[in-house]
Amino acid sequence: MIPTRPLIALAAACFVTGCATAPAVGPDYARPDLHLPQRYLAQSAEPVGDLSEWWRGFDDPQLDQLVTLALAQNLDLAQASARVAQARAGLGAAQAALLPSANVNAQAARAYQSVETPLGQVANAQPGFDRYGSAYEANIGAGWEIDLFGGLRRGREAALAEYQASAAGAAATRLAVAAQTVDTYITLRGLQARLEVARKQVRTQEGLLATLNLLLGKGLVPELQVRQVEGALAQVRSSVPVLEAAQDTAMNALDVMLGSAPGTHRAQLGAASAIPVAPVITATGTPGDLLRRRPDLIVAERRLAASNARIGVAIAEYYPKFSLSGMIGSATAISGGNLFTNDASQASAMLGLRWRLFDFGRINAQIDQARGQEAEALAAYRQSALRATADVENALTDMQQRHRQAATLEQGVQAWQQARQASFAAYQKGVVSLIEVLQADDKLLQASDMRVQAQAEAARAAVAAFKALGGGWQSAQNDGAVAALVRR
Repeated sequence: MIPTRPLIALAAACFVTGCATAPAVGPDYARPDLHLPQRYLAQSAEPVGDLSEWWRGFDDPQLDQLVTLALAQNLDLAQASARVAQARAGLGAAQAALLPSANVNAQAARAYQSVETPLGQVANAQPGFDRYGSAYEANIGAGWEIDLFGGLRRGREAALAEYQASAAGAAATRLAVAAQTVDTYITLRGLQARLEVARKQVRTQEGLLATLNLLLGKGLVPELQVRQVEGALAQVRSSVPVLEAAQDTAMNALDVMLGSAPGTHRAQLGAASAIPVAPVITATGTPGDLLRRRPDLIVAERRLAASNARIGVAIAEYYPKFSLSGMIGSATAISGGNLFTNDASQASAMLGLRWRLFDFGRINAQIDQARGQEAEALAAYRQSALRATADVENALTDMQQRHRQAATLEQGVQAWQQARQASFAAYQKGVVSLIEVLQADDKLLQASDMRVQAQAEAARAAVAAFKALGGGWQSAQNDGAVAALVRR
């Protein structure tokens, strides 16, 4: 029968020692207090609204479909998910380091002894010497490094913080993918609208040139005027292939965002559609809300927590490390049938000590390095918070000014429409020539092109504002660690 006393003694020692574990060495982490403004310069006093699916505010079903596809198929998101899995595995390894380890090993050997060697000659001189030999052994071993001063626990804290940072990084990638998809889609619709205006300009200029050529033939207009219109027509025509190339580039970029080969969705996107109207953002929250809402700031804060924990890991090297190990098993050199008998049983127990007693200079350097990394992470976190606040300020200001620009250009288009109507009415009465009408058409189309650009830029500015505010990732199936972090 195999004796169990050594194993029981080992387990009892592990339990008692574990219950008496001292607090972990090193500084305990506390989130730094960042002194941010109470409100943005260009915000309302209302609390922030629901930003989880902000792209639906553009009221464009096709856009909603594309964002859904991008969040499901984008390859940047697939890479981010793989990084989360790697960080989760690292956390599992750090947690396992705190627990005892056990292993089972067994072996059987068969040997044939030479009688020509010194050992063989001596053994062969003994009566009944058998040149054949067998050996059998089966053991169960266990070991545990006792985390008396908390170095392993600090390592687990660092691994947990890195895992949370990785999960928040995946959320930041999700936010970026959604924003880039919407931005590219708006850019595409703006290019298509501009392309339509440019083609109308070409037709208008061609009509004007044809009229002027007729009048030139009758000597009613100077040649200079004809050449000016020819130059304007060439300029407008030259813009068409540029806009067409940009349109193709935008569609290819959307395909890549959707994780598909360029050209996959060209038939779906090729038909021109209206530029999505940007929703009005009236509630933005406070700069302090960004610390809980923007995933990139959560990444920076969790990395700061990880660097703080690594200081404790380095300090723990000052102290001795104890380990317990034990083994029970059976071994025999006669036959496998005698393996698990009392005479074949074996056991051992050991208390180990490892102490870098004369290596404090190197430990000091490691601690200084860990403290330097923590100071760097703290500065990076503060810098990230300031930049995030500036991002929101800039995005809100740009969005407001773009809306003003679009409104002003809308008034300009309406004015040119009225001018065109007036010139056409005057033409019908014989007061002005057809040239004045066509020129009014051209001015109207130029103003329309500027309005289209302003509308697209206003919508893109809204996208930048939503991204800066950190919207669009709360609705994801984010990991529980990050969700708990956000609620802190």
